[in-house]
Amino acid sequence: MAKKDYSNLTKDQLLDVIEKLEGKKKYGLVWDEERVPEKVVTDCQDKLPVLTEVKGKEITTDENEPTHILIEGDNYHALSVLNYTHKGKIDLIYIDPPYNTGAKDWKYNNDYVDKQDTFRHSKWLTMMNHRLQLARELLKDDGIIVCAIDHNELFTIGVLMDEIFSEENRLGIVSVVHKPEGRNQEKFFGTSNEFALFYSKNKPLSKFNKVAIDEETDEKFTENDDKGNYRLKNFIRMADGKYATKEAKPKFYYPIYVSDDLKTISLENAEDLKAIYPIIKSGVERTWKTLPNTFLDYLNDGNIIAKKENEEIVIYEKLYEDQVIRTHWIKKEYHAYHFGTKILDSILGEKKFNFPKSVHLIEDILKLITQKNNSTILDFFAGSGTTGHAVLNLNKKDGGNRRFILCTNNENEICEEVTYPRVKNVIVGYKNDKKESVEGLGNNLKYFKTSFVANNRNKDQLKIDITKRCSEMLCLKEGIFNLIKEEADYKIFQQGNRYLAVYYDFANASLDELKEEMNALKGEKVLYCFTVDNHGLDKANFRGWKNIRLEPIPQKILDVYKRIFKN
Repeated sequence: MAKKDYSNLTKDQLLDVIEKLEGKKKYGLVWDEERVPEKVVTDCQDKLPVLTEVKGKEITTDENEPTHILIEGDNYHALSVLNYTHKGKIDLIYIDPPYNTGAKDWKYNNDYVDKQDTFRHSKWLTMMNHRLQLARELLKDDGIIVCAIDHNELFTIGVLMDEIFSEENRLGIVSVVHKPEGRNQEKFFGTSNEFALFYSKNKPLSKFNKVAIDEETDEKFTENDDKGNYRLKNFIRMADGKYATKEAKPKFYYPIYVSDDLKTISLENAEDLKAIYPIIKSGVERTWKTLPNTFLDYLNDGNIIAKKENEEIVIYEKLYEDQVIRTHWIKKEYHAYHFGTKILDSILGEKKFNFPKSVHLIEDILKLITQKNNSTILDFFAGSGTTGHAVLNLNKKDGGNRRFILCTNNENEICEEVTYPRVKNVIVGYKNDKKESVEGLGNNLKYFKTSFVANNRNKDQLKIDITKRCSEMLCLKEGIFNLIKEEADYKIFQQGNRYLAVYYDFANASLDELKEEMNALKGEKVLYCFTVDNHGLDKANFRGWKNIRLEPIPQKILDVYKRIFKN
């Protein structure tokens, strides 16, 4: 690499170079980020991203079911918009970025990157850094991000994510066997796995769900209560060996008193209670699993149950659906060809996409991290839409209302011809490659594209311009999408018993008219109203409005963009 020539730099430029050199970290990931700036990032100095709905592609099966989002456009622009609409609102981010194999599998500044490009790792890191920085802001405090990757960039993405999310928030690196037979064309090792990096935004606040992602384990949990699925295990310590006997551990041998109707269980004797000891059928005196005080804790937590079997009372412990989540995932359902490619080809009726993930792999990640009620999942490298498909599958299975946001560009018409058709077919139903009818899973979808507002240096004009174009962003922020009234100066949207009004009239000529409209509505209401005042709205103009939340536009949008683009 040629040595840099600093001889023609001005004093200010030299001071800038010195400041950057002195500010460089002593340990961490350093790459040539500034040599080839990313165009989609630098473009935002001159234009600001907004959303435009693609009319005619919305899908509505039942307004009471979740509404999901598909955004077509560069994911940097989509993430910028989401930093206004969804900052701190995302439960799980799952991404499957380009692996930078050198096989021209992704573009940087409109050119495919190949192995001959000496800056291909720097370009890839620059691209990922821009997006992961924005993505971190979207996670809830207990949110988790999962990044799929193979060996080509495993080491670099690990260090980058350590920097952005903190090494202390690294939950683990999972090896996923997605091709157990291995690639037979490789010279040394036939690659059979790839990786999933799990990071939390704040590890002490995060947790995995108590679930069994292994189906054989899951099938054992046949009982259910308000805590979830569970199975029963005899409370007698059944393991062989001297430590399971009364002689070895006499303190673990004590009576548990049970009523004949099994409703009363106690360590205190009383009339009509029967003493139950840990004695097995052969007559051997064993022990209970815990000391008496710990047994009481189990009992008070509702984790002890008595059953009558062959006229004998048996004490059981409830074991709730849970398993140790290991770092090697080897289920046959993770096979990318059988449960990724073949499923996608069947949904689309032809081959249109290479190497989709197994839908079952993403479902298991969802089971592990998300709650079935009100979780929001983001995939900003959506590709074929596997994440959306997995969310729809799991919602159908457990009655959940998880919501997904998918972001993808339309390179090679991937969004129009793969992502959207797949999600649509899964929602409304389709005929598979065997011409069999497959029932739709339901739910709703809104389809948006990223577009732009010129970054007018006249600040008041910029405020006017972005106000005229921000309706879809506000709908996305509030989760209220159905347009029920449109006038020249305002729009009203509805979702169930929730209402959103957007007021654009820069002279406030029809504000009283909108007040009458909104006051007549019953439910939760919010009004986004234009103002050039950076400090917000003059509340004196809103006397007499009934039960409405006021939000000024567009200053908060511009504040977010100022932070991101440093305008």
